[in-house]
Amino acid sequence: MKPKKIIISVTNDLYTDQRVHKVCTYLHENGYQVLLVGRKMKKSQTLAPREYATKRFKLMFEKGAPFYAVYNIRLFLFLLFHRFDVLLSNDLDTLLANYCASKIKRKKKLVYDSHELFTEVPELTARPRVRKIWLKIEEWIFPKLEHIYTVNKSIASIYSKKYKKDIRVVRNVSKRWKPTEIASKKELNLPVDKAVIILQGAGINVDRGAEEAVEAMRELENVLFLIVGSGDMIPALKETVSKDKELTEKVRFTGRVPYDNMMNYTYHADLGLTLDKDTNSNYKYSLPNKVFDYIHTSTPVISSDLVELKRVIQQHDVGRIIPAHSSAGIAQTIHSILAHPSLLKELKENCKKAAQIECWEEETKVLDEIYGQL
Repeated sequence: MKPKKIIISVTNDLYTDQRVHKVCTYLHENGYQVLLVGRKMKKSQTLAPREYATKRFKLMFEKGAPFYAVYNIRLFLFLLFHRFDVLLSNDLDTLLANYCASKIKRKKKLVYDSHELFTEVPELTARPRVRKIWLKIEEWIFPKLEHIYTVNKSIASIYSKKYKKDIRVVRNVSKRWKPTEIASKKELNLPVDKAVIILQGAGINVDRGAEEAVEAMRELENVLFLIVGSGDMIPALKETVSKDKELTEKVRFTGRVPYDNMMNYTYHADLGLTLDKDTNSNYKYSLPNKVFDYIHTSTPVISSDLVELKRVIQQHDVGRIIPAHSSAGIAQTIHSILAHPSLLKELKENCKKAAQIECWEEETKVLDEIYGQL
């Protein structure tokens, strides 16, 4: 019997998308012939070998409406002329091409993985005309979908009420971290006499607390704030740091690094930050995968007061919630843990226990049910 072929599509360059990589690996291990499609940008790095096939489109445009239009046309044509049994669309920006292709190729299954409340991201809420277009696409296609899952209970509830659909939840939880080797602090150029605080992620953008976190370092002594990742705010943060000698000594940027490298930095961190603001529905209900990366490396979490984050952190007692979204509030919360070594040790032990429960291996039980129906 031939294995089912599934084509999975995203609009990113595949390099750091761990959720999609985990789903692809799961499907490959469960007998699917997997092809992951994304894009290749001018600054995209070479992908390491994977167990499944990948393809990245080279496009004329890299952002804005021209990019999304050209990408969906290119993706639609690609799907039209390639064999598949199942399509997996990741987020609204790939859904139009997938839906149209699945309708033309009758009896082919379409699965939708919604990573966020796409139409509520700041980049769209600040541009109502563009947002209206995406809403129209969502409102046209979403009610017609049969197989849908998303990243947490809050987002599932919102979509379920709006479209009267059964939405499953597959959280973006890390796999149990089993490193073959761990680089030393010296090899990573990390200080041995300072507390290391980390903020990781591929979306360090506006309203995600990075600016306040940098400013908070002024109020803390003997710390190194490590920003591992990329995002729209990075250039402005670098400029702020470069103009202040005090911050230059306390804040360091690594840029994007492969997942295993990033986890080495996280392993050596004393605290991990996740500071999204409640400025839009998408952030309000966010549950970033970095939270689980922190837990899996026994790195206690400093978090903003958001419903999904609070649920995980308080359930397992693996961190603290900031009292206010300000540099003072962040600094105060960091100090309240670093000043009490016994508390830090207790939180780290709680992380170890939580990692056995909050892991991808448990989440795939839901994927078994979803893909078992196809």
